[in-house]
Amino acid sequence: MRSIVFLFATIILGMGAVLTLIDKAQANFDEAEMKKLYEKSELTFALVWIGIYCVGMSIFDELSRSIGVESSASAVFGVAASLFLYFWMKQQGRLERFGLCKPTVPAKAFLFYIPLIVITLQNVWGGVAMHYDAVGTVCFIVKMLCVGFLEELIFRGFLFKAMSRDSIKWAVVVSSVTFGLGHIINLINGSGMGVAENLVQIFFAVLIGFLYVIIFWRGGSLWPCVISHGVLNSLSAFSATEESMVRVVILCVLVVAYAVVLLKTLPKAKAN
Repeated sequence: MRSIVFLFATIILGMGAVLTLIDKAQANFDEAEMKKLYEKSELTFALVWIGIYCVGMSIFDELSRSIGVESSASAVFGVAASLFLYFWMKQQGRLERFGLCKPTVPAKAFLFYIPLIVITLQNVWGGVAMHYDAVGTVCFIVKMLCVGFLEELIFRGFLFKAMSRDSIKWAVVVSSVTFGLGHIINLINGSGMGVAENLVQIFFAVLIGFLYVIIFWRGGSLWPCVISHGVLNSLSAFSATEESMVRVVILCVLVVAYAVVLLKTLPKAKAN
């Protein structure tokens, strides 16, 4: 009961502050500062949002732990940031540029996304188990769906698009590696993750980041990446799969193989 009271208090206070912020931002910062920063340098714009996201999510994760309800405050932050960026892009007419549109390539060309679905379901390969109570589970899922949206938009949308103006190859490499290295924050944000576990996570994040950027670059849509990323993260709340080197190797081979097949078979996208 206390958890539910804390949850609703957090949501009410958080969303009240968020709605006020968004209202003011849309009238001032949204049209002035953000647009000015974006038009001056897309790369700087991307890097600023990487910083806002990493710092903001870490702060609100810590607040969630203080409240005592798993992911409660960070879920509010995730929803707020997602809505803010989505409506800003819609207002500026940039949804299609950042891939928030239908794929330009049919699903058949992606092998009907079957390999991606298998990769996405990795956390429940070994069975299902509950790790949080009902309220914590709901908050965790909301947070992770937002994480999927925000990380794909920032790393694959903003960063990749900014760098692809000069070099597609470097854009693919940097967006993938930066996405992977961003997970190093789990060592210092109180997640309880050990060094070895974090290094494995970083390595896999680089590889799956590479796959996601290929899907976005060649398919023209960020939505398959957003959905896969969000669901993959969310299912960790139900994972009964034990970590093993065999599992990691299988995953890495599957991710790389699928990415290579797509690179070989999908038509090259037009630069923009």
